[in-house]
Amino acid sequence: MTDKIHKDPAAAPAGSDPAGSTPYEAIKAVPVRHYGRWVSAVVVVVLLGWLVYAFSQGNVIWDTVWDKVFDPSIISGLWNTILISVASMALGLVLGVLFAVMRLSKNPVTGAVAWLYIWFFRGTPVYVQLLVWFNLSLIFQYIDLGPIYKNETVDVMTPFMVALLGLGLNEGAYMAEIVRAGIQSVDEGQTEAAHALGMSQTKTMGRIVLPQAMRVIVPPTGNEFINMLKTSSLVSAVQYTELLRASSNIGSTAGAVMEMLFVASIWYLALTSVFSVGQYYLERRFSRGSTRNLPPTPWQRVKANLTTFKRSAVSG
Repeated sequence: MTDKIHKDPAAAPAGSDPAGSTPYEAIKAVPVRHYGRWVSAVVVVVLLGWLVYAFSQGNVIWDTVWDKVFDPSIISGLWNTILISVASMALGLVLGVLFAVMRLSKNPVTGAVAWLYIWFFRGTPVYVQLLVWFNLSLIFQYIDLGPIYKNETVDVMTPFMVALLGLGLNEGAYMAEIVRAGIQSVDEGQTEAAHALGMSQTKTMGRIVLPQAMRVIVPPTGNEFINMLKTSSLVSAVQYTELLRASSNIGSTAGAVMEMLFVASIWYLALTSVFSVGQYYLERRFSRGSTRNLPPTPWQRVKANLTTFKRSAVSG
């Protein structure tokens, strides 16, 4: 019979610590203090407060600003700004897709024409382009399209038409590069597979390539549209009564130039904020195929935070 050996903790060698005999101390995590962040935050807040105080003490009649925000002339100019921005962006998007496809074409003529268009309209200021279209009658007295259409250039080039051509053609050059980058982001195997199934080049582009390229095209397109809302203020130089021109007209007649500039700024900020939210949801929609779990929307984040707060209050 073999004797059973019982281990006595007291007989353990010196320096050894049997399991469970001595409790471990809880680790005290001391957060690193970032004094620089607090200093920079205080400096920013002080500068912001100083800026607000300076404007509050300036020679600005703020009651005039709030009274003129919803003036009928301002609202009319606001709708004209939205109209010319949407129309110009639509024209630019159509031209961008067209010239991007031409630029990627194997036809050297169409590729060269697309490159020349992009080179010219990206290389000249949009303000200069607007003035050229506005003074087009100095070059062509008549617009003659043969049996289709003929009229005097002055009658054709209305302020709206000048603004549309000036902004739309300029935007088309930028959109062409954005669309080209989106098309090139799609793997070439997609095109080869579509051709192997017997799809034509047009169907492949419209049904296979462009839908996948939208994930890359949409974010910069949204930025371009928001930029278009602000660039549309340049068309006041060609007598188109948009938001800035409507504000300037009231400011010059009422002697409230600075106040009306603040009114225009308020509406520009409102427009860009609204369309930025729309851009966010549009990007989120087209990113469904690239990410498994979409990021929560701002409203979903607010609901999650409220739910967490309620649970903490109940548990407390």
